Amino acid sequence: MSFSFFKPSRPKTPPEVVKAIKDSLMALDIKTVVEVRALEKAMEEVEKNFVTFKIMLCGDAEAEPNMEHVSQLTIEVCKEDVIALLIHKLPNLGWEARKDLVHCWSILLKQKVDSTYCAVEYLENHTELLDFLVVCYDNKEIALNCGLMLRECIKFPTLAKYILESASFVLFFKFVELPNFDVASDAFSTFKDLLTKHSTGVANYLTAHYEEFFDLYEKLLTSSNYVTRRQSLKLLSDFLLEAPSSQIMKRYISEVRHLKVMMTLLKDSSKNIQISAFHIFKVFVANPNKPREVKVILAKNHEKLLELLRNLAAGKGASEDEQFEEEKEFIIKEIQKLSRLPNLDG
Repeated sequence: MSFSFFKPSRPKTPPEVVKAIKDSLMALDIKTVVEVRALEKAMEEVEKNFVTFKIMLCGDAEAEPNMEHVSQLTIEVCKEDVIALLIHKLPNLGWEARKDLVHCWSILLKQKVDSTYCAVEYLENHTELLDFLVVCYDNKEIALNCGLMLRECIKFPTLAKYILESASFVLFFKFVELPNFDVASDAFSTFKDLLTKHSTGVANYLTAHYEEFFDLYEKLLTSSNYVTRRQSLKLLSDFLLEAPSSQIMKRYISEVRHLKVMMTLLKDSSKNIQISAFHIFKVFVANPNKPREVKVILAKNHEKLLELLRNLAAGKGASEDEQFEEEKEFIIKEIQKLSRLPNLDG
């Protein structure tokens, strides 16, 4: 008597797994799916294939991943254009499939085959996929999934550089103020990574797009939304005070329009925003090469500024408080000196 039908089915090879994923994703095409049941069946197939994909790529409770299979899987996913399918079909996927995809995404990107990051190289050659992920912030169903995938991409300098310099980058200035708080917060996390993960690339970008960028950024600093004002002010310090951005900072602190924004933020109703604004305002005042226009504004407004500064308290720990008070005293003295200078009456 034969019991061959009890034998477990042979595990799929990496090329077979990738082909199964590709076929099931293609079946999700709305144009080809006529019946609701057929669409449900296609979705079930996708989810089943994604589980196999995840286990092969990440392992499970019983076994570590076979690294040779992981490499093969990565090569096949790129060769068969499945990366493009994974991204373009995101809006069609169910919650579970999206979760599995996001889990696998960072592993795919970090996978090196013969010293090459295959998936990263694929995205470098198909940059429209990065634009697609950015634009997906407009779809709140998948915005958070796309945000996670984008932040994994941004870890790689070439991909971050593309997004920064792309036309889609300016969309972040809109996305960070979307009415959905979770989506806006996630968009700000991605925006922050773009401006802080690769300081040399950011400095190059800001040098080439200075006017356009700071025109848009000023709108964030003066937003009616408290969270936007606070986050963007803190982020400004994070990327402006980086060593590679020293020339950008010198330009920034020489311009009166930026000084006026900081002076306005010093009067903000939020103590946190006042403190953050002070840390940028002090750089304008401490600058030994202040342009005459900056000196004039500081001298003209010295009484209000001195009053604001004297009422400003850090309110953190003892050491931070002490350092803050020392910096504040120095800035107060600098403003007092300017107010006594002749020929600064405009």
